[in-house]
Amino acid sequence: MSANLSASDEVLIGRIAQGDRLAMQVLFARHQVRVYRFVLRLVGNQAVAEDLISEVFLDVWRQADRFEGRSAVSTWLLAIARFKALSTMRRKPDEELNEEMAGAIEDKSDDPEVSIQKKDKSAALRKCLEALSPEHREVIDLVYYHEKSVQEVAEIVGIPEATVKTRMFYARKRLSELLKTAGIDRGWP
Repeated sequence: MSANLSASDEVLIGRIAQGDRLAMQVLFARHQVRVYRFVLRLVGNQAVAEDLISEVFLDVWRQADRFEGRSAVSTWLLAIARFKALSTMRRKPDEELNEEMAGAIEDKSDDPEVSIQKKDKSAALRKCLEALSPEHREVIDLVYYHEKSVQEVAEIVGIPEATVKTRMFYARKRLSELLKTAGIDRGWP
């Protein structure tokens, strides 16, 4: 049995449930980076995030036969990742987690001045995001970075859709205030 690289996530999960290691490798390659970034934003520590990614995909390998298809595979992965990250953070309440975030990606067409301005804005934006409450930061992350719908966010986080909408409203409002205070207008120079 071989996993087609263009197979849907649902087909891959079905094959993983039957013990297809190649299907697992394809699913991992397809989702590992996005799930890692999501976990990293939650825990703020690269080593912890890397460990959690291993646990998430080990759970997928073990639980693929339990996937019911009521949501997208990516939503299921993020829900597993969120649960693992929150469990880890609860187990280590006194441990200070590092705030290592990836820097702005340099555009080779930018001149040095524009590149520095982008890095400064990126750092300021990350700082403003960090100033949001964990609940608000989480919905912003899922909606804007992971392109999840309100319904999917509600499923991942385990809250009603109305609560997701309310958190998004207040998170955007607060983020706008923080960005304005930081002197950041919309767009790059």
